[in-house]
Amino acid sequence: MTTHEALTGSTRTARLEIEYLEWNPAGTRTMVLVHGWPDSVRTWFQVAPAFAAAGYRVLAPSVRGYAGTRFIDAATPRSAQLSALGRDLLDFIDALGLHNPVLVGHDWGARAVANAAGLRPGVASHLVMVSVGYGTNTVQQQLSLELAQNYWYHWFMATPLGERSLREDRRAFARRMWDLWSPPGWFDEAEFEATAQAFDNPDWVAITLSCYRHRWGLAEGDPSYAGDDAALEPLPVLADPMLVIHGAVDAVNPPHTSAGKEAWFSGMYQRVLVDGVGHFPQREAPQNFIKTVLEFCC
Repeated sequence: MTTHEALTGSTRTARLEIEYLEWNPAGTRTMVLVHGWPDSVRTWFQVAPAFAAAGYRVLAPSVRGYAGTRFIDAATPRSAQLSALGRDLLDFIDALGLHNPVLVGHDWGARAVANAAGLRPGVASHLVMVSVGYGTNTVQQQLSLELAQNYWYHWFMATPLGERSLREDRRAFARRMWDLWSPPGWFDEAEFEATAQAFDNPDWVAITLSCYRHRWGLAEGDPSYAGDDAALEPLPVLADPMLVIHGAVDAVNPPHTSAGKEAWFSGMYQRVLVDGVGHFPQREAPQNFIKTVLEFCC
């Protein structure tokens, strides 16, 4: 096996059987790549082999509700409150016995990375948040009319009509986001269809609805995460080195949403804007993404 080839694996935590891809199992350092919504581990296909070739053991888990990741107990609430995503990442790290990995997250994955670091200071050697600004999880945040318009799908899914739309055609719903969030021409139909197979998980709709409804106080969370919720409010200052990568023309989370966050990081901090790129820098500008991450983590 070469560092460019991916293996499929799975590991069990207290709540989940987590499916993941792995490149270069013998790597001397470890990097965990966490995808967002609506996406899958395929979002890393253009960058993971390069990280593996640079000497990393690269792991890309499927988030709860995606692909082959399954809840162990049918009675477990299908909650995707953001603290749960952070806890899932910590549980994944523990299950595989990882020591000080680089944690890279896009979209939901970026929130998972930040929350994992907030729940366990020192968990990572480096953190990378992609397309999301730190501190944008709370219902108390100030929200401009511009952002309220960008987040139309949040509000739509909070209604019975929006829920029905998602349930009846999850692919069309997700495809609309891909069309809107980045400049035209960044993906083809075959790539979207291959990615959308991850949305066939039976819990995908429930997890999607839970995440966006809970984020704005419109749904109850899983009470087993109450302690984690409390630990993340107020927002903790993060000590792990942090890199933020943001597309300069991100049409859902504009670049200003990740600006001016330096005070929340007590260690090394860097923010990079990528010209001409929208919400998916790892897909739209993979060579730039690889170079930026590797230079930050050297």
